[in-house]
Amino acid sequence: MTDIHATAIVEDGAVIGEGARIGPYSIVGPNVKLADGVILEAHVAVAGHTSIGSNSHIFPFASIGHKPQDLKYSGEVTRLEVGSNNQIREHVTMSPGTEGGGGVTTVGDNCLFMMGSHVGHDCQVGNHAILANNATLAGHVELDDFVILGGLSAVRQWSRIGTGAIVGGMTGVEFDVIPYGSVIGDRARLAGLNLVGLKRKGLPRDQIHALRAAYRALFESDEGTLRSRAETLAAESSDQPLVKTVTDFILEKEDRRFCTPRTED
Repeated sequence: MTDIHATAIVEDGAVIGEGARIGPYSIVGPNVKLADGVILEAHVAVAGHTSIGSNSHIFPFASIGHKPQDLKYSGEVTRLEVGSNNQIREHVTMSPGTEGGGGVTTVGDNCLFMMGSHVGHDCQVGNHAILANNATLAGHVELDDFVILGGLSAVRQWSRIGTGAIVGGMTGVEFDVIPYGSVIGDRARLAGLNLVGLKRKGLPRDQIHALRAAYRALFESDEGTLRSRAETLAAESSDQPLVKTVTDFILEKEDRRFCTPRTED
């Protein structure tokens, strides 16, 4: 049985799943779909062609699915698709896609979006992501699984952040971050691997050792380009799954720039 507070507004056409709860003064637009068990606390606004997966919990003053913050947007029908078991805290904003970016913003399952964090138009967010307070994704960002963004961090449009990577607080990410990488700084520099995250996942020690050796081969050598070093490493380490994840990420697209280690100015 759904529970809709008397002061909430649920417009005709909205689809509300079994066991959903909509709190005081929340507003649900006519093209919104809330799956089973979704909870909207007080003063939540969900608009546009937006779907929220089962058992997701949205807290007060979140703005989900409203017009994207893109001056090129001219009212075309685009979508926001949010997965299951997400926690979306106070004042979080999530934008739908735009015609120029594929038309859809997606968020996976089991993510935590802390207060004031933002998912821009056409972003693709994986599973188990954590965005700390006021972390911001500009448009078209790709965030793989198990990524953590520290508070007040910001990711520039079109950037990719690989699985298991961690971004330090107050860090501005301008370029791609390799899987399992750790970046810090006013303008992000690669500071090593997210070893704590790797160990917490219980990954085999030999795979972690192989990844550390691969990191040295990629970023502590001055022979050739990063891409050529990745190609060599990919040929030599095809049996190492963590290393393969990194080399595949580097080699997937040409003409990409990556966060690399560098000395602070």
